[in-house]
Amino acid sequence: MRAILRWAHSDLRAHRGEALFVVLASAGVIASLLLSGALLSYAVNPWQRVFNQSEGAHIWLHTRGDLDASSVASLASLDEVAGVSGPFRTTEATVEVAGARARVVLRGTGPQPPTVARPLITEGGWLESAPTGGGPGEIVLESALARALWADPGETVTVTGANGAPLALRVAGIAESAEPLYRTGQGAGVAWVLPGSLDRVASTGTGTGMATGQVASAGTGQSVGLRLKDPDDTDYVVQRAVTLLGAHRVDRVTNWQEAKADVGGDDRMLGQMFAAFGLAALFAAAVAISGAVRARVRGQLKDIAVLKAIGFTPGQVTRGFLVQHLGFAVLGAGLGTVATLTLGRWIPGRIGEAVVLWPELPGHRAIVAGLPVAAVLLIGTATGLAAWRAGRVPPVPAARSALLTAAPLTRLGRRAIALRLSPALVLGWRSAFSGRGRSLVPISRLALPVALMTVALVAWSTLDQFGSDPARMGRAAALTVRAEEPGPADDPALARALASVPGVEDSFPGAEFVALVPGQTGTITLRGLGSQARPYPHSVVEGRAPTGPDEAVAGQGLLDLLGVGVGEWVRMTVEGRPQILHVVGRSVEPEQGGRVISTSLDSLRNGDPAMKARFHSLVLRPGADPREVAAAVSGAVDGALEIRETPTPADRLDTPRGVIAALIAVLGFIALVELLTLISSGVRARVRDLLAMKAIGLTPRQIGAVIVTAAALTTLVAALLGTVAGAALGRWLVDAEGRSSGIGSGIAHVPSPLVLATLVAAATAVGAAAALAPAVKTARRRLIDSASETL
Repeated sequence: MRAILRWAHSDLRAHRGEALFVVLASAGVIASLLLSGALLSYAVNPWQRVFNQSEGAHIWLHTRGDLDASSVASLASLDEVAGVSGPFRTTEATVEVAGARARVVLRGTGPQPPTVARPLITEGGWLESAPTGGGPGEIVLESALARALWADPGETVTVTGANGAPLALRVAGIAESAEPLYRTGQGAGVAWVLPGSLDRVASTGTGTGMATGQVASAGTGQSVGLRLKDPDDTDYVVQRAVTLLGAHRVDRVTNWQEAKADVGGDDRMLGQMFAAFGLAALFAAAVAISGAVRARVRGQLKDIAVLKAIGFTPGQVTRGFLVQHLGFAVLGAGLGTVATLTLGRWIPGRIGEAVVLWPELPGHRAIVAGLPVAAVLLIGTATGLAAWRAGRVPPVPAARSALLTAAPLTRLGRRAIALRLSPALVLGWRSAFSGRGRSLVPISRLALPVALMTVALVAWSTLDQFGSDPARMGRAAALTVRAEEPGPADDPALARALASVPGVEDSFPGAEFVALVPGQTGTITLRGLGSQARPYPHSVVEGRAPTGPDEAVAGQGLLDLLGVGVGEWVRMTVEGRPQILHVVGRSVEPEQGGRVISTSLDSLRNGDPAMKARFHSLVLRPGADPREVAAAVSGAVDGALEIRETPTPADRLDTPRGVIAALIAVLGFIALVELLTLISSGVRARVRDLLAMKAIGLTPRQIGAVIVTAAALTTLVAALLGTVAGAALGRWLVDAEGRSSGIGSGIAHVPSPLVLATLVAAATAVGAAAALAPAVKTARRRLIDSASETL
C-alpha cells in the first residue's frame, strides 16, 4: 500500500493540470447540481418559502367580537408559542373592480407590517398613513385574490361592507401570505387596510346618543396568529387556545397544514417532473466526470507500462488508480458543496434567494448529503471499471504501438478527395469517425446531456402552451360571467348581449355540479357546456367531441377513478337523481385532478327540464385582452354581473421556468466537461495521425483546422442524435407526468424546429470554440515519432 501511495503522490506531482481539471470538473458539476436542487426545492415548496420568509403563523384564530389584552397575553404566555401576530380587527366585505367581484376579509393593520406573519410585498408597497387632501384610502391584496380581480397596484377598487355603502380604495400593493389561498367561489380572500378604512367599511351609521365620530360596527371580529416553537404542537395549542378564549368566542381556526395542503397540491406534476430531471442530471454528471477519469487513465498508459515493468501487479495498478481518482471525486464533491453553501447566497437573483431559504425547506439535509455521496458512488463505479482496464494494460509498449489504430480510408473519404474538398474537412471527418464502433461511445456520452437539455426545452414549451394556447390545454373560455340571480343567466337576451361585445368570439351557457360516483365513495365535477346545436370547443385528445344526446368527454383523472375508458357508459348521482352518460372522448382537464366530465347543457336538461344555465363561458378572439373584454361586458350588459377570469396553470409558472433554465445551464456545463474530455482524449489518441499529416506537408494551421473540424463534426452528430432522442423522450415524459397527475396525455409540445436547430448550431459552435485552444497548442507542438508519443 505504501508503494501505491508513493506512486499516486508522484503521479499527482507529474500531472497536476489533469488532476486539477478532474477536481474542478467534479466541484463544478456538484455545485451546479446543488444549486439546481436548491432552486427545485424553492419552486416545488412555494408555501414553505413564503412561510419562512414571512415568519408565518402556524395557527390563525378568528374570533367574534374584540379580544381583550389579557386574552392575548395569555396566548402569548403559552410555552409552545414563539410569537404572536395581532390581534387584527376584521370585517367581511365585497371587492369589485372592472366587473370582477370577490368576497374578502379585511384585516386592519398599521403603516408598519407585523413582524410575525408579515405579508411579503411582491408588487407595489405597503400601506401608508392616512391620505391627505380627500384622496382614497389604500388596500393591499393577497396575490391570489389580486389575480382573480385582475387588480394591479395603482388601480382603484370598490369595497362594499355590511352597510351597503361603497368605498373606493387604491391598491397600494400585492402581497403573498402563508394562509390558505383564495379560490374563486370557495371562501373569502384576505386584504389589509388601515384601521380608519376598516371602520368606514364596517360602520352601520351613527347611533342615537353616540358621541360625534363614534360609529356602530356589525359583522366585525378579530384575528390573531400564533407562531409555534414546534409545529408538531399545533393540535395541542389549538385546544389550549380555544379553552383560554372560550369556544363561544372562536368563529373558526386555520392551521399551517391546511394552508400547505392547499398550495402544495398544485405542484404535484411539477415536482415529479423536476425530480426526474434532477436524477437524469445526476446521471449525466456522473457519466461526464467518469469519462474524464477514463480519459486520464488512457493518457497514462506509458506510466502504467513502466509500473508493470518494475513489478506492480494488476491489482496494485487497479487499486492505485481507484484510490487516486476516488480522492479526486471526494475532494471535488467537498469543494463544490462548501462553495455552494458558503458562496451560493451571494448569487444575484432567485438562485441566491433559494440558497438562503434552502436550509429551512423540506429535504435540505437529504439533498446536501445525498447528492454528493450519490455522485461519488457513481463516479467510483465508473472509475473502478477504468482502473480495472488499466490493470490489464500490457507492459510492452511495442505491443500496443503495433496495433492498428485507424480504419482504412472509406469510399466516402476517397470520393471527397476526388472532389478536391478541403483537406481539413476530409481529414477532420476521418479523425472524428474513423474509429467506427469506438466513435459511438464518446458521441453517445456527449449526446446524453444534449438530449436532457432537449427534454427540458420540451417541458418549457409545454408550460408556455398554457399561456399562449390555453384552448389546447383545456381552457378555451377565458372568462366566466354569472348574473346576480340564477334566472337572468339563462336569458337569451343576455347571451346575445355577451356575444355582441367586441373581442368575444362566442358565448356558451353552462352549469356545474358536484356528482357522486357509483357506490358514493367519492365526488366528481359534472359540467354542462353549450348545446348540441352549438357545442363547446373541448380540447379532445382521444376519441371525439360530444355531438349527440347523453354524450360526454372526461378527464384522465375521472377515467382512472372509475376504471373506465373511452367508449364506455358511466353512471353518477347529481342532486339526488341518476345521470348516465356515454364517454366518447378524453379531454385535457387541468383542474380538480382531471376528475371532470363534460357534456352539453341539453343532455342535463333531459333529466331535469327545469334546469337553467348558471353562467356563460366566453371564448375570446385571438389577441383579445381578457381585462378589456371584462370591462366591456360590464358596461354593455344591464344588471349586476360577476365576471371572472378562468384560472390557468400559467399564473404559477414563473418559478418553474426559472428552475428549467437553471437545469439547462447545469446540463450545458456537464456537456462542456464531456466535450473537453472528448477533445483532449481525441488529440492524445491520434498523435501518430498528426505525425502523418505533418509528413505529407500539412501546415500547422491546417493541422489545427483538422482538430477543430473533428471536434465540430463530432459535436454536430452528437447534438443531432441528442435532439432527436430528447424530443421523443421529452414528449413521452411530459405525457406520462400529465397522465399520472390526472390532466392526461396529449399535452406535450415539442419546441419549434427553429429552436431545435438553434440548439444544434449552438452546440456545434461551442464544440468548435472549445477545440481552438487544444488545436493551437497541438499545431505549435513539436511532434516526435517516439515511443513516448505513440504509446
